[in-house]
Amino acid sequence: MPVSTKQKLIAPSILSADFSRLAEEISEVDQAGCDWIHIDVMDGHFVPNLTLGPPVIQWIRKATRLPLDVHLMIEEPIRHLEAFREAGADWITVHVEASKDVSATLKKIRHLGAKPGLSLRPKTSVSIVEPYLGLVDLVLVMTVEPGFGGQEFMPEMLEKVGALRPRFSGLISVDGGINLETAQNAAQKGADVFVAGSAIFKEANRKEVIQKLRRSVS
Repeated sequence: MPVSTKQKLIAPSILSADFSRLAEEISEVDQAGCDWIHIDVMDGHFVPNLTLGPPVIQWIRKATRLPLDVHLMIEEPIRHLEAFREAGADWITVHVEASKDVSATLKKIRHLGAKPGLSLRPKTSVSIVEPYLGLVDLVLVMTVEPGFGGQEFMPEMLEKVGALRPRFSGLISVDGGINLETAQNAAQKGADVFVAGSAIFKEANRKEVIQKLRRSVS
């Protein structure tokens, strides 16, 4: 079974945080020992929801020194890369389905000094991202349909993780319905980064749940 030997990274998704006290929420998971902060950006076109943009990310950047993992669920992201990088994004992941020129978009992310990532929706085949694996440091496998938090994990998506692992030397991230059980299953298939929203933010003791998540994937 293609298990990764890389360090396992826990990335709380602020989509499930209390936005009325966002700085405190980020500080809590930071102090609780997470590795990254995952930020979902939606435009209401590529996905049916709307979320935050670069101005909010600027404030998030001030609240933590952790790497900001920005997932752009937007059409033609190449038009907005500078703004997100200037706001403080360290990793910028775009969707293979959302760009007319995927290679140019990924190269621009790297040129701006961020780490490029590429994501695929549940219905998208791994073969669609294969031509771009040499241009990215991360592949994000969506384990729910992107657009809303709190959805049920799609276990069949782990086959994509397993298919990618022997072909890709970078980080494989999973996002959607991640909890202790699903994170463990994803780790066994070779995932490295575990994006968890409600599984972390619904719990009062964030340190305890992050430690449990880390043990489940180690």
